[in-house]
Amino acid sequence: MSNDAFRAALARLAAGVVLITAEEPPLDAHGRGEDVGMTATAFVSVSLDPPLVMVSLRNDSRMDDLLAEQPLWAVSVLAEDQRKIAAMFAMKGRISDRLLFEGVPYLRGEMTGAPLVGGALATLECRTEQRVRAGDHTLVIGRVLTAELPSAEGEPLTYFKGRYRRLN
Repeated sequence: MSNDAFRAALARLAAGVVLITAEEPPLDAHGRGEDVGMTATAFVSVSLDPPLVMVSLRNDSRMDDLLAEQPLWAVSVLAEDQRKIAAMFAMKGRISDRLLFEGVPYLRGEMTGAPLVGGALATLECRTEQRVRAGDHTLVIGRVLTAELPSAEGEPLTYFKGRYRRLN
């Protein structure tokens, strides 16, 4: 089986789109660390008791490296009108995350300090419970510390056949 055939087959699976965020540890005792964000579609609920979720991160990506040392992170479930946010944080070779966050409304999570996107359908704050190396990705399982519905109205942003889509 070729990588292209595998990729094409899985592109037929519609997925919700989330923004995974975390704050890098500060360089000194007087400042904040830089905020980091990453668009993900490989995000799932794992368990209700205890409440666990999982995200798949490309090995050696900035987010994988960060979550290897920073156990606190957050998830914003993006709404269909947040396609631009998803695209910005999915770009390869993009400008710094600090500049990207300047154009995104967000609040800081009380438990994690991570950015929670304003207008998201749901937000979760998590603490890493387990990391599992799986091929060219790492599966990060997190315990959900908080779950909020800041924008209960609206439809989710989905990804299908290599494009962001609306549910109809």
